[in-house]
Amino acid sequence: MMDDTGSPLETPALLLAMPQVLDPFFYRSVILLLRHNDEGSYGFIINRPTEIELAEILEGMEITWQGEPTLMAFFGGPVQSQIGSVMFASESGEWLANADDEGTTEVSPGVHISQSLEDLGRLAADPPTSFRLFLGYAGWGPGQLMDEIMRNDWLTAPVLDELLFSAEPEGVWATALRSVGIDPAALPSWVPGTEVDRSN
Repeated sequence: MMDDTGSPLETPALLLAMPQVLDPFFYRSVILLLRHNDEGSYGFIINRPTEIELAEILEGMEITWQGEPTLMAFFGGPVQSQIGSVMFASESGEWLANADDEGTTEVSPGVHISQSLEDLGRLAADPPTSFRLFLGYAGWGPGQLMDEIMRNDWLTAPVLDELLFSAEPEGVWATALRSVGIDPAALPSWVPGTEVDRSN
């Protein structure tokens, strides 16, 4: 499928919410887009930490978290927020050799996402240095994302590995914009609750 420039929209890619996207779920969000085809699109918001500790979530699943005790889960999107997905950077090829292939997707070399409960248990017992738990995901029906891109709601950008596990998620949106040559300060600024005139 093509984006608004007529180029194929390939995945994985980043979607950067433009200032006029005032939905609180997506305001200034950066989404790691993993699938985009005729059946729809989906990905994970990578810059929206929650106030829920990862250890607390896993405790309810009878999984013991052996990593940093204050690590927070991330809001991956408004669809099926009760379902968790893990993104991790594997330093060990041996670990991947034992991973659940059907539930694991490669984002970039060395970075994977899994929805396998077995993988989650193994990662929790021996956490990699870079780890994210996403609650829910962002999803679009057939053609919906392309309509929003044509409406200039989203800008596409290549995946930058340094943004996927950023220790400062509040700065990811601005950094991603700068990576494609856009100064965030030069963009119009609205806040959720503002009505945007789309007539022009």
